[in-house]
Amino acid sequence: MNAFEDHCWKDVVSADVLHLYRHYSRAVKVGPRPALLLIDLYNLVYAGGPRPIAEVADAYPSSCGIEAWNAIPPTVRLIAEARRSGLPVFYSTGVPRAGVKATLRTGSEAAAGDFDIHDAFAPEDDDTIIAKERASVFFGTLFTVHLARLGIQSVIIAGESTSGCVRASVVDAYSHGYHVTVAEDCCFDRSPLSHKIGLFDMHHKYADVMTSAEIVDHLSAMR
Repeated sequence: MNAFEDHCWKDVVSADVLHLYRHYSRAVKVGPRPALLLIDLYNLVYAGGPRPIAEVADAYPSSCGIEAWNAIPPTVRLIAEARRSGLPVFYSTGVPRAGVKATLRTGSEAAAGDFDIHDAFAPEDDDTIIAKERASVFFGTLFTVHLARLGIQSVIIAGESTSGCVRASVVDAYSHGYHVTVAEDCCFDRSPLSHKIGLFDMHHKYADVMTSAEIVDHLSAMR
């Protein structure tokens, strides 16, 4: 298997499908003038603690269980390198508003603090938090205004859920003309299958999927 396909989806995507997608193969990179975008790393998705999703889903339907907690260490390292490299850091979070939801999932109403960024990723004074109502951080927000003001040409994306808000934001970022890099081990989903297939689709069509370690190496080399 070539390096372009050596990712988490290799156990669910057949050799025949990989052959069909061979024309997407290319060198991957972090693009010029990047910013880091952390999607929806708020308290709700960590509710119930680091337990299998099947054990927490009934009580905490918005939780991603152990998948969310496993992504904390690489995400912390990625944020630290982004700060060392002088990248602008953006967070997105939800807006608790009656009748407005990012998806069609049913569940309980959000409580105070649910949409606060998790303590592991505490924003700093110079960071920007984008409140959004729908899946994509680009939809109905001033995110592109912030990017344009800073002269950003590329975005590095981490967060959740891979198949939902991450994918929606990746497609919109690509559609707006940004080079997109997705941190594979810093994204997560309630469904491991959706996570893998979502990354496979994004990697071949809209983004360069890389491990956080690879992204850190690229950022370090760009300093």
